[in-house]
Amino acid sequence: MRILFATTAADGHFNPLSGLAVHLRDAGHDVRWYTGLGYSRRLSEMGIEHYPFQRAREINGANLAELFPGRAKLKGPALIRFDFEHVFSSNMTPYFEDVRDIDRSFPFDVLVTEGAWTAARLVREVLGKQVMSIGPGGLLNISRDEPPNFMGCRPARTPAGRLFYRALNTAMDLMVFNHGRRLYNQVLAEHGVAPITGRLLAEAYAAPHASFANSVPGFELPGRHRPPSVRFAGLLPTHRSRAAEIPRELAQAGPDRRVVLVSQGTIDNVDPGKLIVPTVEALVDTGVLLVVATGHRNTESLRRRFPQENVAVHDYVDFGAVLERADVFVCNGGHGSVLLSLSRGVPLVVAGVREGKNDINARVEYCGAGVNLRTESPSPRRIAKATDRVLTEPSFKARAQALRDELASYRPLEIIDEYLEAEVEPRLRARGHTSRPGERQSGRVVAARGTG
Repeated sequence: MRILFATTAADGHFNPLSGLAVHLRDAGHDVRWYTGLGYSRRLSEMGIEHYPFQRAREINGANLAELFPGRAKLKGPALIRFDFEHVFSSNMTPYFEDVRDIDRSFPFDVLVTEGAWTAARLVREVLGKQVMSIGPGGLLNISRDEPPNFMGCRPARTPAGRLFYRALNTAMDLMVFNHGRRLYNQVLAEHGVAPITGRLLAEAYAAPHASFANSVPGFELPGRHRPPSVRFAGLLPTHRSRAAEIPRELAQAGPDRRVVLVSQGTIDNVDPGKLIVPTVEALVDTGVLLVVATGHRNTESLRRRFPQENVAVHDYVDFGAVLERADVFVCNGGHGSVLLSLSRGVPLVVAGVREGKNDINARVEYCGAGVNLRTESPSPRRIAKATDRVLTEPSFKARAQALRDELASYRPLEIIDEYLEAEVEPRLRARGHTSRPGERQSGRVVAARGTG
């Protein structure tokens, strides 16, 4: 099978698909990837051919503030509307035109994408391709009776609360999503595709043939409507092309020493004063070992500022290995980081509002696996209090361990293999698809056959 991956140029959207791409390549499929130029090295290390953006604009955590200097001042609905129009919708036509060009030299059978890559319907309808999507975050709300997206709301407990959410969702549609739907439908019309009439965010599940949630039911808010195309896959593995660093300080720590992992993510980590600095200030005198992952930003300055023996500041660490030993993870609520922590049974202290992190953090709070500080810039006092709660109240670890067990019960790569074999391959054969050298067919690698 010829498979093209297509993602936005952001780690939170690229990483969840990376392990799957290598797995499918190793199974004999011809796998290639369309994304920003900044991922050339990683894809080379993965052994996957890269088609960099040609017409599409590469927008990522490193250049977001430079490209849109006024964005940092936006909040709430204004920020959501801005991001959809300038970060996502503006690339819809360029994405499609780039992929259409790729199809001329690499006539792929299946597109594997993610919810923020906005050209999935065009690829499905205009190019006639099979499309599957991997959700980079939690399930989106597509019902007006549920908590609105991107606002960090928890489920309503009363009829009055549900009525309030219905009104709030209607207001969000009027202020944000109806405008986004008009932009989206304009592009569809330019390519002869019928407009969508439902809520805009439902398109993340309607455009692909199938959508796999990179999550488990236990981490979703109760009552959330699950569209027919959505299947839970558990935690998809992230491919690591290089050996990650296991801090020497961790290896030297005694078995009874508390360990706290601290990260500010990969997008909003320019200013460590938002989360890293107040966390270290809050906990440096408690005797815990603080393992700080900077994402290659401000590492040396943080080392100079915090020379204490119990502060280990590193550009990049093996999160999985550190979490095997950690007692608490303090982070800003990136979906991948949170699920990785829960997959190790480690409870969290989360502080993040932007880029949909408030929705992830609301889940952490609701499921009881951590404390949600509900702010971008918590004070050292609040961090210290929250961390102490997580360390001393057993319920947090118990809930994190229950989610660890639920995540462990899923086999994400096998789930997707079964979908491709049982549902996609028969459709391709019905259309006259014939296997290429080394492609899988009926669960096995087959020899070369004619092209038909």
